[in-house]
Amino acid sequence: MSFPQLIGYSVLTLTVWKLLQRWASRKANTINVAGPEKEHWWKGNLESMFVDGFQRCLEVAADYGGAVKIHALFGEEWLYVSDPRALHHILVKEPHIFEESDSFISCNKLIFGDGLISTLGEQHRKQRKMLSPVFSTSNMRELLPIIQTVSYELKSILVSNLPTHNSVELDVLPWLSRSSLDCVCEGVLGYHSAALDIRNEDEYTDALRMIGPSITKTLLFRPLVPIVTRIFSLYWRKKIVDWLTISWLPTQAMRDFRELRRIIEIMDSGSRAILQEKKAALESPSAILSQTHDTPGGTRAKDMMSIMLRANASSSEPDRLSDTELLGQMNVMIFAGLETTTAAVARALYMLAKHPHIQEQLRAEICDAMAEVPDVHSHAKDESESTRLSYDALTNLPLLDAVVRETFRLYPSLPVLSRKTTEATSFPLQFPVRSAYGEEINTVPVAKKQKLIISIIAANHNQAIWGEDASEWKPSRWLDSSQGDENAVRYPGVYSSMMTFLAGNRSCIGFKFAEMEIKDVLATLLPDIRFALPSAPDNNGNVKEIYWKMGGFHIPVVKAPAGDGQTPQLPLSMQLIRE
Repeated sequence: MSFPQLIGYSVLTLTVWKLLQRWASRKANTINVAGPEKEHWWKGNLESMFVDGFQRCLEVAADYGGAVKIHALFGEEWLYVSDPRALHHILVKEPHIFEESDSFISCNKLIFGDGLISTLGEQHRKQRKMLSPVFSTSNMRELLPIIQTVSYELKSILVSNLPTHNSVELDVLPWLSRSSLDCVCEGVLGYHSAALDIRNEDEYTDALRMIGPSITKTLLFRPLVPIVTRIFSLYWRKKIVDWLTISWLPTQAMRDFRELRRIIEIMDSGSRAILQEKKAALESPSAILSQTHDTPGGTRAKDMMSIMLRANASSSEPDRLSDTELLGQMNVMIFAGLETTTAAVARALYMLAKHPHIQEQLRAEICDAMAEVPDVHSHAKDESESTRLSYDALTNLPLLDAVVRETFRLYPSLPVLSRKTTEATSFPLQFPVRSAYGEEINTVPVAKKQKLIISIIAANHNQAIWGEDASEWKPSRWLDSSQGDENAVRYPGVYSSMMTFLAGNRSCIGFKFAEMEIKDVLATLLPDIRFALPSAPDNNGNVKEIYWKMGGFHIPVVKAPAGDGQTPQLPLSMQLIRE
């Protein structure tokens, strides 16, 4: 037996040992709530719920309530939770008992470093204390010109592909992804990525665009990471990765794993270079004027990393973040701001194309707001500056705000998240559920090391909270004054009582940046472009039908026979708006 084969069999043995541990734990700690029957002898309910299982996730919560027992791999049982009081208890009241899973923390640490989503306890608290002020409203005001410049460049590219009178079908997803990357790189890092310029070849920005899809392809390895990191030293972990070319590993899995490693190395190297450049600029203020990478919005050194570095340098020694932690924040903010925002903008445009009457109303609202912009831009360098809305004007447009909120609610970029208990405990319920024996219960006991799935989509579609039309895209619900009932049951989410950005000490701190970016993209595109769903048949007579697959993120694809149902794309029919 060769040495690489020995390593392979050792990892396989560790996996079997871990599964036996899970089986023993399952026998000792049976979950006492009702749930669906096991659908597969070793995959349980996981495939039907979490492999493109958007509707199934909603059905399970509707059938069994806000706390459900589901069957995981090899007989393990998980809790699927969406009850509002339970989520408040788990995320806000006792987050130290309901922590992120070992595989989540370990994988994030290996990919991104010691960033906010890779740490726990006191280290996480210290990082969050440093980062939260960076996303203040005052800083968002300073960053808006950067976002507006990128949005205008996106519009210019799309308009250049449209004839004067006829409509044209175009896949907008790659352009939305490139636009989001430019917003993140320039707003967060102060790095001029120029991703919208397809002639620009940049290994670093290419790696950033590929990190999300590459992680999704390698989810198979995630459960093994905590085992390997606990048992093997850093030296041997690197050796194991080097030996992942052994014959027992499936060829495609091997290629995906090696590609992820390559992307991580490029991302790490590029982020380190940017960090060192920014630290040098901070230590020598005159160096700011000669930075290699300038932002196009006229806000040099006002990016989030520059703000964070200045705050970090002025902090006391116990509160100061190390270079490793700063690097981790860079990588995390890029990843979190790229995939999720791209998906949200794409979904908003799709829904507006699907509901043309709302699109027309929103276009009128935006144009009216632009008509009221004071004529203080006579010295503007180009049209993008003369038609910019102020931060207050952009964020206070009622229908635009309602469209963004409703899109965030109905289609959260991350449908589910996981937690694991650090000790035996219980959590209360707002709405009673049935036990495994058919009794009505208001409290769910939970064993130590119990896995829980927090269902963001089930919470955001809960008819008891949002009404019988909870699964309908209705921006008007946010314009209804009756939504302000003080006695109504609410979710503890940090954004509009929805769970899209979570709650508590692990909630998303960048939601203001995401909201501002999406609003500005819509406010920039809609006055000049009308969007519609594809209607022209292809050469075979098939009209493209868009379908949103649920995996790690919601991804638009084109259903067969017009498409392959796999390739991410969002073809929309676009037409220039005549004066």
